[in-house]
Amino acid sequence: EAFSPDALYGGFIGVLIIGVQRAVFSNEGGVGSASIAHSAAKTDEPVREGIVAMIGPFIDTIVICFMTASVILITSDINPSYQAAGSGINGASLTSDAFGSVISWFPWILAVVVFMFSYSTMISWYYYGDKGWKYLFGDGWSIRIYQVIYLGCIMLGTIASLENVITFSDLMILSCAVPNIIGCMFLLPKLKVKLNDYWKRYKAGSFKTYK
Repeated sequence: EAFSPDALYGGFIGVLIIGVQRAVFSNEGGVGSASIAHSAAKTDEPVREGIVAMIGPFIDTIVICFMTASVILITSDINPSYQAAGSGINGASLTSDAFGSVISWFPWILAVVVFMFSYSTMISWYYYGDKGWKYLFGDGWSIRIYQVIYLGCIMLGTIASLENVITFSDLMILSCAVPNIIGCMFLLPKLKVKLNDYWKRYKAGSFKTYK
């Protein structure tokens, strides 16, 4: 029954769900978290800042993730970790072995890159949570509670399994994405007005250019 309609629909929906999960996990598209950082930018054109924000998911998912997946697939014949199906090696370990199968010293560079990415992610998500906590409970002594919870989650994440961490992250991202997307739907009329106004001025060349 591999070629039946049910198998086709089930496979399509399954691939779509997994693809959306991993895409959102990597670029936070539609979650509403990145807008917290971009809203702190000093600019007179919020539409322009929104366009800049849209470049992030493209570079992260379309470019970087595509390059990483290509390396893993191209080196599959000489990568022992790829050939060991069901060994549980995935994520950064699989990527490191893929690069290391061609360039022996590259896993050291990748380790530094992964550390910097992880550390910067921790800083950015702390900032998001800090702004959300202050919005809900004010900028007072209660921020210490958030800091304790945040540090506790970091400690728990280091000892928990990767599968549990990813599953928990997917659930938390979903809890953010659903109300954010609903809110965006209500803001679409205002966004259309602002976008049309910005595009009209852009076509007229009213923006100052720097060379």
